[in-house]
Amino acid sequence: MSKIGKLLIVLPAQTEVKLEGDMVIAKGPKGELSWKLPSHISVEQAGGRITVKRDGESNLAKSLHGLVRSKIANMVRGVSQGYEKVLEISGVGFRAEVKDKVVVLSVGLSHPVTLPIIEGTDVKTAKNEIIVSGIDKEAVGEMAARIRAVKKPEPYKGKGIKYKDEVIRRKAGKTAKTVGA
Repeated sequence: MSKIGKLLIVLPAQTEVKLEGDMVIAKGPKGELSWKLPSHISVEQAGGRITVKRDGESNLAKSLHGLVRSKIANMVRGVSQGYEKVLEISGVGFRAEVKDKVVVLSVGLSHPVTLPIIEGTDVKTAKNEIIVSGIDKEAVGEMAARIRAVKKPEPYKGKGIKYKDEVIRRKAGKTAKTVGA
């Protein structure tokens, strides 16, 4: 049995989950998310708790069990609290700004890079930080990953775009000539 799949999902206050056929719909103070359940998995709701069960012992059912439970738990947390990823920009002259539905990054390339903002996410900039927020964990993570991919932090000076809690392993640069060689 899946260790994650057998855990119960407890619904917070002001959050409700509806099961309509093979669709799971989560509503909360932040918004609404829906997702289509894969076959071989069933979801039961009793009181303020949700249980995810598999319909058989096939490898497909076993592999989907934990995934479905995590996806529903992420939906519940998203509509009740939301998700946020903070990225830091470090480098002389590196900056980011949001114009309309586009993030414009000036990060030492010959041209500014424009990235369209993914539907369901919100991007804000402050000084040397980019804050990506939203109710869908996948969309927030994807938007943050696209921004980071424009200029990954380099190991010598640490210039680039990194996650706030990310640790960049630094390398020592070239040293002066050794005497006697």
